[in-house]
Amino acid sequence: MEDAIVLKYQVIDGEFQRAGEVSSDVKHKLKQLGVPADIVRKVAIAMYEGEVNMVIHANGGEITVEITPEQIRMILADVGPGIPDVEKAMQAGYSTASDATRNLGFGAGMGLPNMKKNTDSMDIETKLGEGTTITMVVRL
Repeated sequence: MEDAIVLKYQVIDGEFQRAGEVSSDVKHKLKQLGVPADIVRKVAIAMYEGEVNMVIHANGGEITVEITPEQIRMILADVGPGIPDVEKAMQAGYSTASDATRNLGFGAGMGLPNMKKNTDSMDIETKLGEGTTITMVVRL
């Protein structure tokens, strides 16, 4: 994939105070590249929701962002417990977040639905006990 800009980030499990740093950095870089504001907003929302999910549910992981003239592809790979029921997890308001997490203002069950709503495509590969990889694409 020539002409691609590839960004890689580590997300640390349970670090709520840092949740959002990755999406903010990607947003800043997209603005620098002159990506239209509506696309930047969609990518930032999808990235933030995915990043927070990795902090809450997935023992952290790695985010790779590939930026080409055609699209922005975000790959969020974790080593968490996996998603037992993807269909249920995609329902707005469904959450497995703990009460402690909810008391911090996270875990409302809108992460995956907001990720799907703000991307042109979203693919979830999950294995119980091994982790989940979510690939999202926003076309330019």
